[in-house]
Amino acid sequence: MTTKLTKTLFALTIIALLSTAFRVGDPLPEKAEDVSPLLVGEKIPKVTLNNTKGEAINLQKMVSNKPTVLIFYRGGWCPYCNRQLAGLQKIEKQVLALGYQIVAISPDSPQNLKKTMDKNTLSYTLVSDASADAAKAFGIAFRAPKKYGRWLSKSSGGKNTENILPVPSVFVLNKKGTIKFEYINPNYKERLSPELLLAAAKLSK
Repeated sequence: MTTKLTKTLFALTIIALLSTAFRVGDPLPEKAEDVSPLLVGEKIPKVTLNNTKGEAINLQKMVSNKPTVLIFYRGGWCPYCNRQLAGLQKIEKQVLALGYQIVAISPDSPQNLKKTMDKNTLSYTLVSDASADAAKAFGIAFRAPKKYGRWLSKSSGGKNTENILPVPSVFVLNKKGTIKFEYINPNYKERLSPELLLAAAKLSK
């Protein structure tokens, strides 16, 4: 790992975190810039998600099986998210070779997750956070503008009735659920590149 790449990853993390304004007492910010995410060194919360079959999944238990690259994305309707998911597919073998599993979370319903997997030819795990409980627990949830309401309700199977979106985020976790690296950027158009994500995974071993 070159010193330059290490500094780049560090800078990206700092930039992403500095762009979030921590607001005590506001559990659901109105802006992506105001979320209060979990930090490196903290452990992930207890949350229950659903797989593509609709079965309940305990995230902590899933993570305890393998170190995890955890992605939060807005939904299969978002072109920037689809581009990111496709990019992850390109580095999946290398990530798996490092001993990680890849898990991507969105407010989409299990049925819509299947459509996203087919559309992007994905082989890693997608899980549903239709009620946004995980996004809230990770501190990356915010109330999106009303114009997103119809899309979010439809894509979540009617469960996302509060217009809640996650700020697109990347967390690299060890088997204890401790956050070793994170990238959180309120600008949904800017995503961590597959190359830098792979480098972060290597550095987090």
